[in-house]
Amino acid sequence: HLRTYVGAFTGCIISALSTAKTLHPLIMLDEIDKLGHDYRGDPAAALLETLDPEQNHQFTDHYIGIPFDLSKVLFIANANDIGSIPAALRDRLEIIEISGYSEQEKCQIVNDFIVPKHLKETGLTTQKVSLSKSAITQVIRGYTRESGLRGIEKKIASIFRKIARKVAEEVPQGLPKGFKISPSGIHKYLGAPPYSMSFPFATSVGIALGMAYTQSGGELLAIEANLVPSGKGLVLTGQLGSIMQESAQTALSFIKAHHAALGVDPQVFIDKDLHIHFPHGAVPKDGPSAGVAIVTSILSILRAQAPRKSTCMTGEISLHGRVLAVGGLKEKLLAAQREGMKVVILPEQNRQNVKELRGSITRTLTLHFIDTYLDAIPLLFEDLGNTTTPVRDIEYRSPAPVGL
Repeated sequence: HLRTYVGAFTGCIISALSTAKTLHPLIMLDEIDKLGHDYRGDPAAALLETLDPEQNHQFTDHYIGIPFDLSKVLFIANANDIGSIPAALRDRLEIIEISGYSEQEKCQIVNDFIVPKHLKETGLTTQKVSLSKSAITQVIRGYTRESGLRGIEKKIASIFRKIARKVAEEVPQGLPKGFKISPSGIHKYLGAPPYSMSFPFATSVGIALGMAYTQSGGELLAIEANLVPSGKGLVLTGQLGSIMQESAQTALSFIKAHHAALGVDPQVFIDKDLHIHFPHGAVPKDGPSAGVAIVTSILSILRAQAPRKSTCMTGEISLHGRVLAVGGLKEKLLAAQREGMKVVILPEQNRQNVKELRGSITRTLTLHFIDTYLDAIPLLFEDLGNTTTPVRDIEYRSPAPVGL
């Protein structure tokens, strides 16, 4: 890179080897997805030769001007968004996906490590300060939305700093004997929670619950459908990406093509148009995994029948009703468990992925695996008229967990 650029200098790799005083160190490349690319140069181009095991034994660093063998160096890079890494560079990396923590794991880490750390830092080790498990859960659910623990640690640190200030300002004889922080007292230290403790939507006529995977973890996604006067065509709102818009078009085409099996009067497509909305319109949304939920919301409004309660679903829908595999299952199931869902409908192709998950993630959920959307109808609706849909009711319950 140009030497005038902040933090840029030639010979970074050779300099690191010199600092480590070994030819086989571990070199960490932090936030590789934040690589810049402008008129000043492209760092990814330099990394191609550095990270490629077929080339880096003859790596030439302009710092020394001669080839150098980097084949013994172990390079590890991290990234929040793998899609931002250039394709050529990504091809030279072995991708290891690390999923987020479950709520139970977060509670245990906070209780065992974060709380003692900030008690010591704030000088409250001599005070009787206790944070109940329910209060920790409220901080996790109401004040943070993340797969890691950085935001949670900031909130815990804020609570203890305010207690330390209170201890410093009050006269010793006027202090309480201890500080027991309960869920009802969290707002005194952190204010009103920015996130709702419970999911604000429930299944009703025209509303189905999907499951989304975001950078902050899993989320439930409400999908609303309504009939509007004819002439507008299919209306989609909610800041949707092109893939999700195509998924909605596919869902509607599937229902039109199978209206007889689904018990839908085809005249309704002539008299009325559909408006499908994804709430939280300020949040961009994209991806194909909401296909099953979109079909369910449309079918619900056309049949004037609500889906079963406490049921959510994920899966890509094909034009002929096949339910295809999706990703981010651990995070999605954790979100369903957090929001009190009882039944989750998943693609049959994801069965093996679910079996590899820890039992604590699925122990409160009943999982149904489907090959086609027609398999899901008896699981979603009480009675769908005279439809004669072949159904394979496949359940999977994970065994009770052994420890955390």
